[in-house]
Amino acid sequence: MSEKNIILTGDRPTGRLHLGHYVGSLKNRVAMQNEGNFDKMYVMIADSQALTDNFDNPEKIRENLIEVALDYLSVGIDPEKVTIFVQSQVEELTELTFYFLNLVTLSRLERNPTVKTEIKLRNFETSLPAGFLIYPVSQAADILLFDANIVPVGIDQEPMLEQAREIARSFNNIYGEVFIEPQAVLPENETARRMPGIDGNAKMSKSLGNAIYLADDAATVKKKVMSMYTDPDHINIDDPGKIEGNIVFTYLDVFSNESQFEKYLPEYKNLDELKDHYRRGGLGDVKVKKFLIKVLEEELAPIRERRAQYEKNIDQVLAILEKGTNDAKAAGRVKIDAVKAAMGIDYFADDSYIAAIKEKYNN
Repeated sequence: MSEKNIILTGDRPTGRLHLGHYVGSLKNRVAMQNEGNFDKMYVMIADSQALTDNFDNPEKIRENLIEVALDYLSVGIDPEKVTIFVQSQVEELTELTFYFLNLVTLSRLERNPTVKTEIKLRNFETSLPAGFLIYPVSQAADILLFDANIVPVGIDQEPMLEQAREIARSFNNIYGEVFIEPQAVLPENETARRMPGIDGNAKMSKSLGNAIYLADDAATVKKKVMSMYTDPDHINIDDPGKIEGNIVFTYLDVFSNESQFEKYLPEYKNLDELKDHYRRGGLGDVKVKKFLIKVLEEELAPIRERRAQYEKNIDQVLAILEKGTNDAKAAGRVKIDAVKAAMGIDYFADDSYIAAIKEKYNN
């Protein structure tokens, strides 16, 4: 069993990635990649998992596969340091999921808090696809096939990690020590753990249409920021304003720094001074929003530029995905061989089994 530091993370290709993904996981992945405190890092495009609730619309997954790959590369994920692969093309993941299904009960899957929330969100209460219900088992296979012990996730995914740990323990107890138990790495910034939507909704989401996408152009970002939810009682500039629940200030908490005040809003030393002015009145929403636009453009402009370069070299993107997927398949095959040996189902590779059979029937 591996004692290396192996990182695995990924996203479903159901749409382009947005600022919620960026601050919740992508920035952290790039930081971990650049720090280099790992032996191997995998980033998975989870297209098989996306099909569990998009089974009737595979074209959506096909269209967004490359979009997600472009988002990865544009934020700075480096294919020279990280293995980017496509989930459905690694058959070993499907095989391991099948074995793991014997180690978890139906009632345990139904109790998973993340699954319960997602079932309600998708209105699956009366007609639940079996593939969707078992996706925590599939996620466990994604992690455990590669011996990943470090899994950067959003806080809402922690129940999935616990499920993976339970499955690893069950397998090890029955068949011997084959898997390590993975640990979650959460964003340090509490707000970044669940980035709110521009409409004030508790979570930025592709399905809710309240997201700023990494691929949005400058005009689109400006339009979305200007439409952001603020304090509904802050009608006139002179009115005192509330910071709590004001999405513009939430975004500034995550993205702004003091150097940006010096460049774009020198009458304030920092965000605290800006907040104090807003609370006592005399500061309009438009001024704060214009500042946020400049802050976001500092973050998004280089991402947009890198994306444009990769869009001009799409053959390179496809080659990156193919190589990463082949590397993942090779690593997965080694682990599957170990799993089958532990389970005693490696019949034709087990010389002692072959010898015992021959002895039994040839004599």
